Amino acid sequence: MRLRLALALLLLAGPALVAPLAAQPRDFSCVGVEDLESDTASLRFARNADRLPSGAAEALAPLAEAAREDHHRNICVLGYAAAEEGGAQTASRLAARRARAVAEELSRLGVERDRIRAEARTRGFTRGRNDQQAGVRVIVLPSLERPARPEAPAPEPDPGIPIRFSR
Repeated sequence: MRLRLALALLLLAGPALVAPLAAQPRDFSCVGVEDLESDTASLRFARNADRLPSGAAEALAPLAEAAREDHHRNICVLGYAAAEEGGAQTASRLAARRARAVAEELSRLGVERDRIRAEARTRGFTRGRNDQQAGVRVIVLPSLERPARPEAPAPEPDPGIPIRFSR
């Protein structure tokens, strides 16, 4: 009886259980993307602010368009907080809120949310200037689709030395 009840509940809840699975992020990594230079944008945030700066939609529109044109391109949104914006935990939370705000804007611009990964980058995570800025860096990753290889022509018969078999 319990098994039947459990099965009936599972069947009734089936669509509700499947819907969250469809929104799961795609499997890609943002490790090392700081070195990429094409299809990127940086947004500066006011001190201690997590609201999008003015002009953010205009700056993000070309990146969103590039991602919409090629569904194999994912986006990394890296949030940063400046050293003077609080301790490690406060800065990490602020960087995460900034990254989330930008990811939501990219989603409003038509990029599927499962193709966007928003991450907080804390001081010491990366080398260089980013861990001292108050802002977000957006990187559209290169396409995961590999270009088709042209078919190789059939090999020509070798008119060279004939092969002889001996017993």
